Amino acid sequence: MSLSSCAHTLRLPPTPPDCLDELGKEATDDSIGLALHVLKTERDALTNLHDLYQKDSVAQSSFKQAVSAIGKSSVRNGRAIVCGVGKSGKIGQKFVATLNSFGIRSAFLHPTEAMHGDLGMIGTNDTIVILSYSGRTAEILSILPHLPPGLPLIGVTSYPDFHSCPLFTHRPTANCILLPAPIPCSELELFGVPAPTSSTTTAMALTDALALALAHQLHPDPLAVFHRYHPGGAIGASASRMRPTTMSDLAVYVEDIPMVAVKAQRTPTILDGVLTAASSTSGWIRVVPDKVIAPRQIQSIGRARDLSHPLHLLVDGVIVEKGDWISIPAVHSVQQARKWIRQMRKSSRGRSFLKVGTVLGIVDGQ
Repeated sequence: MSLSSCAHTLRLPPTPPDCLDELGKEATDDSIGLALHVLKTERDALTNLHDLYQKDSVAQSSFKQAVSAIGKSSVRNGRAIVCGVGKSGKIGQKFVATLNSFGIRSAFLHPTEAMHGDLGMIGTNDTIVILSYSGRTAEILSILPHLPPGLPLIGVTSYPDFHSCPLFTHRPTANCILLPAPIPCSELELFGVPAPTSSTTTAMALTDALALALAHQLHPDPLAVFHRYHPGGAIGASASRMRPTTMSDLAVYVEDIPMVAVKAQRTPTILDGVLTAASSTSGWIRVVPDKVIAPRQIQSIGRARDLSHPLHLLVDGVIVEKGDWISIPAVHSVQQARKWIRQMRKSSRGRSFLKVGTVLGIVDGQ
């Protein structure tokens, strides 16, 4: 073989022209433009979802029903059984993980596995949650006839109307709850490809909202519950640093608790108390210098039907006077205080004054 033929055989491709460098710059600019388009589209989808649940009374009512249904299941030792396929299934798994982080028992049911025995995981006190943007996914529709008809079924889907949603076609109306999660424009029209983007964003945001609403409905202190079930990672490390050790760590200075303020020398109302609590960093409020209302009681009076009711006429136990505070030394550890409270509640004297909602006055010194 001659040298010339070898040279011909081993010839290298020519060096790419400089114009490809410019092409790369253009591609980068196009990528940024597309990224901004996607981000704006998903932001618009969330704004649309926010407006729906802010203004639509039917959507608001359905959301409350969903909170109530899963809440009742949790109280009765049942679970939220979450079902979905594809990207909706991934969102469903994230929803399950968030619920479990708050001690709200839940499990993910894959529809294919359901048809091969996993239907047995559904209990008599459970609530079923199905995520399906189209509402007509074949795998989802195939399991519907096999789901217990007496259990609540929550559908997170694009359908705005309950009666037109295929998920509820053959189920008792009383047990069906629609949580609409529409998007303003289809992903195919927006991006030229029907890849789930805005639709999964709205589904995840709505299920996040549902999980947090449930946590606050079921737990007086959702943060404490979350830290209990999430000891690992950066969140767990942060919680261990935040965990109080002495009663002084838990204390809120009385002088830092805002006083209910009213104009024109009128009598403070429940609404005045709720508005003051909204701006209180601790959640506590003072009606007068030596009378307080605790955060848990604020939640209860905030649900009163008549917010114009005079604040000082609330039932006993809501407003607690200084003379009824139970004093405990600031240097005592939280564990010591808990032990003392448990012991006192076993006695007839303790049961009479150490009730749920009792205010502890943390005092300096021994």
